[in-house]
Amino acid sequence: MAVAPAPDVEPSLEVTQFSDESNDSTFHFQILRLTNQLYVWIGCNSARMGNLYAALPTRWDKTASVAALVGGGADSTGASMARRLSMRTGWSIVLASNIPSNAPVLEAFAEQRLFQELRSMGYIKPASKPLNGPAAPLAPI
Repeated sequence: MAVAPAPDVEPSLEVTQFSDESNDSTFHFQILRLTNQLYVWIGCNSARMGNLYAALPTRWDKTASVAALVGGGADSTGASMARRLSMRTGWSIVLASNIPSNAPVLEAFAEQRLFQELRSMGYIKPASKPLNGPAAPLAPI
């Protein structure tokens, strides 16, 4: 049985780092862009890795599949963020986060800031525009 050769893929790696502050907390972000994949680390007040999640878009569902790789559960806040990142980018996502689980304001800030940066880098797909005006009338049968 013959094996088809793998397509030529140019390996690439782009690293982006930035920090921001909110509610007396300092957030550190690191984004590693690989070929069709993002590795995102979010540190809150420390350089600890925290929980690690993987999210992948699926062909048959509008949502992304998520797995907790280290710590956390598939229903935790980091898993939700990884799922939304995968759905918005269309790529596989590996997300490490040490945002406190009992701080929804901090999580919301971190996600908003991350999405802002990813949008400016061109990694987030633009949102679909709503229809303008009334729907077209149906053609008679």
